[in-house]
Amino acid sequence: MSIVASLRRHHHSRRGSKHPVDEVLPVQTLAVLGAQHVVAFYAGAVLVPLLIAMAIGLDGEALTMLIMADLFTCGIASILQAVGVFKIGVRLPLVQGVTFASLAPVIKIANDNGGGREGLLYVYGAVIVAGVFTFLIAPYFARLIRFFPPVVTGSVITIIGVSLLPVGINNAVTNPNTGQQDPGNVRWMVYALGTIALIVVVRRFFHGFLGTIAVLMGLVAGTAVAWVLGDASFNEVGEANWVGFVPPFAFGWPQFSAVAIVSMIIVLLITSVESTGSVLAAGEIVGKRVGKKDIAAALRADGVATVVGGSFNSFPYTAFNQNVGLVRLTGVKSRWVVAAAGVIMIALGLFPKAAQIVEAIPAPVLGGASITLFASVAIVGIQTLSKVDFTDQRNLIIAGTSLGLALYVEHAQTRRESDGTVIPGIETAVPGFLEILFTTGITMGAISAIFLNIVFFHTSRGGHAVAGGGTIRLGDINSMTAEQFHATFGQLVHGVEWVTRRAYAQRPFADAHDLRVAFQESMLTATDEEKLELLRAFPDLGSEDESGQLVAADHVALSTLSEEENLTVIKLATAYRMHFGFPLIICAREVDRFDSVLRAGTSRLDNADSSEKSFALIEVAKILNYRFDDLVADANPASDSYLARLEGLR
Repeated sequence: MSIVASLRRHHHSRRGSKHPVDEVLPVQTLAVLGAQHVVAFYAGAVLVPLLIAMAIGLDGEALTMLIMADLFTCGIASILQAVGVFKIGVRLPLVQGVTFASLAPVIKIANDNGGGREGLLYVYGAVIVAGVFTFLIAPYFARLIRFFPPVVTGSVITIIGVSLLPVGINNAVTNPNTGQQDPGNVRWMVYALGTIALIVVVRRFFHGFLGTIAVLMGLVAGTAVAWVLGDASFNEVGEANWVGFVPPFAFGWPQFSAVAIVSMIIVLLITSVESTGSVLAAGEIVGKRVGKKDIAAALRADGVATVVGGSFNSFPYTAFNQNVGLVRLTGVKSRWVVAAAGVIMIALGLFPKAAQIVEAIPAPVLGGASITLFASVAIVGIQTLSKVDFTDQRNLIIAGTSLGLALYVEHAQTRRESDGTVIPGIETAVPGFLEILFTTGITMGAISAIFLNIVFFHTSRGGHAVAGGGTIRLGDINSMTAEQFHATFGQLVHGVEWVTRRAYAQRPFADAHDLRVAFQESMLTATDEEKLELLRAFPDLGSEDESGQLVAADHVALSTLSEEENLTVIKLATAYRMHFGFPLIICAREVDRFDSVLRAGTSRLDNADSSEKSFALIEVAKILNYRFDDLVADANPASDSYLARLEGLR
């Protein structure tokens, strides 16, 4: 009895303590850890305005303003996401930065509308409207996300990376002294390739924090070499003011174009999917449950930050994944560290000399780093596509058609030759109402992938055989009542109704993978009370029904035990239930021998109450996956599933 009381006191003291995410560290510690986040994020943050300025022909003063505005609004966005205001901000350690996905559309929108400062006005109009759109759809995005499965997001991310590579390549062959392209000059090639080589070496031989700033180290070293050789100058750094502020709408009032707005909305829809993944990953790393309301709060913050970005002369915002990785690397979970990083970024945004230092990076050095980053974006898309079942010809058609159409549009656009000759592109050959489709390869690829996914997976009443030994088809599942759905799939979770009810709410399902993820997300978003209900629904090992049959049917190996061995299992299960208040749950497919079951159960009796509950939930997740494979046709385990990641992080 005293042991139980002690365990309860321990549980209540843990429950009443502050979560590490909410812990406010000493000011000095916050400053140091916040600065570390800024260093890890800095290169990726300032690359976007640099590349945009070079691609659209901005003057030096405008570039300085862009860099300052970018850092200033990155700080505001990060504070908003980490600290939170009402229902805006997920209150997790997420550093916000300008998404690379917006880079190609921004360049296209600006150049299609005169380039330079004038073109930026149309960019900011599109960014503001897209930010408002993201804010408004945030509460409903959980329902929209089914239209963005890996085959759609993977295709679009791959297209974005491939479309951005020419931007980096053009910079790599640009003379930093004249601003003219000079691909035959070996000096610029050495700068670009040298920067790439240094980034690779740092990533290979340095681990931890130094590995996360490989791009920054490559830029610093490349610029230093160029300065020694006379191809970089810091004269303007000394001439710049120490303090300055870029006011809202510094380039003029935003202009609005339907084509530009649609392009930017598509980009933000895709980045919203990525933001959702970043929020879930951050929640797993810091050990805080993330539900649909949290996802909505995060996307609201993205929307507000994007509106602020468009107003303060910057661009769309999303979470920077390298900083999510830094949280895991350092083990520091406090969201106030990110808030401190936001304060530092705001301060840097008020420091024109910092912007001038960034502006001094030579184009070939910047191009080398950009090639590495943009190729990495494409690889992320390919990695996402690797999780797609391409034995299903529908997925093959969606990805292949989208990629082909995107490259077709990307390489058949209006372009200007070096002699000033303008060669009309494909967008001039279509009626005005189709112009949106043919503005950029990313727009064409994204719309194609979304449309084809809907056609193939959301309009058919039949579909592939999914469950019930091939007698139940996907269309049947999508048209089931809640009661029918529970009757069909309730056996997966011992009839616990809230699991099937939440999974049912995520219809329609595009395929068996969607159905699996629906059950997994249902469990992840459960409250502590619901998780305990699910654990208690499982039978005790060794228990039998009235006819003498084992209730824990998964454990086939236990059906051949001797009477003495069966009694040992029952004693173990009884001791476990008395100790923790729920049955001993062990995945039979992975621990299928009597001695293994006995050894695993006995060792777990020494676990703390809270950690054993987490351990038991992981076993439930494993059992659910195996049962799903038994019940559902063509259902391969999803390597990217949230529960698989949860298991690896605990």
